Amino acid sequence: MKKLFIFSAMMLTATVALAKDIKTVVLTTNPEMHCENCEKKIKSNLRFEKGVKAIETDLCTKMVTIKYDADKTNVDNIIKGFKKIKYEAKEVKNAPKKSEGTPVSNKK
Repeated sequence: MKKLFIFSAMMLTATVALAKDIKTVVLTTNPEMHCENCEKKIKSNLRFEKGVKAIETDLCTKMVTIKYDADKTNVDNIIKGFKKIKYEAKEVKNAPKKSEGTPVSNKK
């Protein structure tokens, strides 16, 4: 009976984990990212935004790709997170979206 309960609990947890609505958004910034310090500033501050799961920056294209939990946040809230660090962000509508990103911790 105990094994059945544990198995049921594990299956329920797995089902809930799969139900998350993870989305990806690609953004450009103003001022543009131009160095590793810009990347570091963006990554180290946006990782604390609620729902952010992964952040990937690309200095060549000057774009930021963010994976986020749509149940916890949205693109507007992410853009507001950029404003907190004195960046203006705009969504790139037709950007190729990458499937991999740098995992971040939401611990405060």
